[in-house]
Amino acid sequence: MEDEKKLKPAAKKAGMIVKAKKKNAVARAVIRKGKGVIKINHINIKAYAKGYIKELLLEPVRLAGEAINEYDIEVNVKGSGFMSQAVAVRSCIAKALVRAKGKKLKEIFTAYDRTLLVDDVRRVESKKPLGRKARKKKQKSKR
Repeated sequence: MEDEKKLKPAAKKAGMIVKAKKKNAVARAVIRKGKGVIKINHINIKAYAKGYIKELLLEPVRLAGEAINEYDIEVNVKGSGFMSQAVAVRSCIAKALVRAKGKKLKEIFTAYDRTLLVDDVRRVESKKPLGRKARKKKQKSKR
């Protein structure tokens, strides 16, 4: 009986897990029933960024409308730069909402911007020998 009591709170805390990537940035989100709170790395989404990056992060929230008020989303993001992290978080929030709500939101997100639901598969090309970067080579002199 005591073991069952210990498992119940953990089961309540658990939710659906979603992952999104952009370059080397990886965002992982957990969505559960709640009051509409979205946190990125334990910081509220409205305090996390400013300017156009904040607008970028709030796009899936605006498109979802009232559906967002039923769920709490916690996102952890690491790797790469601030812009790649923002795109990964944006995608992760959208994927989590679609997973929780279903086809109606998926159609709305796809019509608005497909990158909300599909990860960018492009990666940095590896460096080649005799060059400084992937394609840049040492300059040749004719004299």
